[in-house]
Amino acid sequence: MKNKSALLTFIVCIFLIVQPGLSQNTLPEDSPDLPLSPSAQQIIKKLEMRYNAADFSATFSQESTLKALDIMDTAAGKVWFKHPGMMRWEYERPEKYAIISDGKNLWIYRPEDNQVVIGDAMAYFSNGKGASFLSNFKLVQDAYTVSVAKPPNDGQYSLKLVPRQKQMDLSAIFLNIEKKSFDIKSVLTLNDYGDETQIEFTDAKFQELDASLFNFKIPPGADILKLDE
Repeated sequence: MKNKSALLTFIVCIFLIVQPGLSQNTLPEDSPDLPLSPSAQQIIKKLEMRYNAADFSATFSQESTLKALDIMDTAAGKVWFKHPGMMRWEYERPEKYAIISDGKNLWIYRPEDNQVVIGDAMAYFSNGKGASFLSNFKLVQDAYTVSVAKPPNDGQYSLKLVPRQKQMDLSAIFLNIEKKSFDIKSVLTLNDYGDETQIEFTDAKFQELDASLFNFKIPPGADILKLDE
């Protein structure tokens, strides 16, 4: 991340979409079909059925555009999620670093510099509001105005989430969802500065993950920085 604003927007996006985890590769057999033009509430209800307390991992690719500076960055790596609120993003390129949270604490580790940035993960969700909906899609509508958007292709649905409280660093989030499986395949975040970040997920695996994967031990001699709350 090039700056703190980009980092915080990225963290908000991560926690919103991945906290629940995925339970299996398909919806339950008795899940009713959606109408040809479902409402936002109907899509969210399906997401509630799809996402729950199971763990999963995936590979990801990320593309970020900073409009004012005319800069585009790309990155890729692997990510793991465990309910409630645990995550581990390991960036493999263009540089190696990790973003780790056990649901309360946040660590950002850059091994090349032996530097660790630490903070309170929940402090970066609109003064704590995010903690109320991180593991429950029913509560998304409490923090966001949700509407159906035009999807990238005919095989997907798309939802647009606009924060109910004004945020300069986050103006909208688009969730692109596979119609058949209701997997969230990609996420696009926008801010008031015209910056964009898109994350795509592939090769998802659904298996129990050890909680120790989401705890971080600060290496000896590491340079420690703190995120301002």
